Amino acid sequence: MAIQPHEVLLAEPRGFCAGVDRAIEIVERALTRFGAPIYVRHEIVHNTYVVNDLKAKGAIFIEDLADVPPGATLVFSAHGVPKAVRTEAAQRGFQVFDATCPLVTKVHVEVAKLAKEGYEFIMIGHKGHPEVEGTMGQLHEGIYLVEDVADVATAPVTKPDMLAVVTQTTLSVDDAADILAAVKARFPKVREPKQQDICYATQNRQDAVKFMAPQVDVVIVVGSPTSSNSNRLRELAERLGTPAYMVDAAEDLQEAWLDDRPRVGLTAGASAPEVLVNAIVDRLKALGALAVRKLPGVEETIQFPLPMGLGDKSMAEFSSSRS
Repeated sequence: MAIQPHEVLLAEPRGFCAGVDRAIEIVERALTRFGAPIYVRHEIVHNTYVVNDLKAKGAIFIEDLADVPPGATLVFSAHGVPKAVRTEAAQRGFQVFDATCPLVTKVHVEVAKLAKEGYEFIMIGHKGHPEVEGTMGQLHEGIYLVEDVADVATAPVTKPDMLAVVTQTTLSVDDAADILAAVKARFPKVREPKQQDICYATQNRQDAVKFMAPQVDVVIVVGSPTSSNSNRLRELAERLGTPAYMVDAAEDLQEAWLDDRPRVGLTAGASAPEVLVNAIVDRLKALGALAVRKLPGVEETIQFPLPMGLGDKSMAEFSSSRS
């Protein structure tokens, strides 16, 4: 008879980051202040539970601004949008609230500033991800996407002495470092960001998995398939030699994954709410887990302000305890 799980180890930190908290609060406050419907361009964050919850409250998620009626209130998702989308929204006269994560906005500002100085860019990221489309969409030309080390060799850079690199904020820290090393090898004069673009929450959650994975027999990551940072957590655990699976909800958990794996590690991507983690803990208890233990980890205290017209928070607390 297969051994069932008897202990659950919870990664710390896990789940919502400050940018996700802020984005969801923007939609909820807009619904409260202006009433339903509130239109949101793209999923506000990449989590099925969160999106469905906001739909039930009156949010309508769209991709094309032509689907938003005149005079409506529109929210940009946490991933950011291309410059052309902002221009179109202004031309259509929508009331816009920007839920772009401030750490993504920082990248956009850096791109705009350096472009004015004549720089070209290499962007390290995943093709088709809305954050990548938003960042690359800050410019009409002169920004080249690389998804892996092999892409670096074919990047059509024309100004190797005036080249800067930016990174999608939700990448694997280790993968991004390998690609950056290849960029620097081909373009020795490349300008790196003053601070790493990969966000503190992505870094912290990956560090927590690195600490947890060697201590458990299987890792369960709570996150939706579209969530880049959640996928990276699963891949990281597997790279460390621990079987890992990603689930969108408790019912996705398969008992076969747990056979003869008595110690289960549990974490959640930055867009996955704690209510889903709790539901999976309950399921694991029903399957035989007797103990649940939180692992030590970084305590995150950073907060971001809400946009003018929605919030009473006037200051961001940039007191991240990232180590």
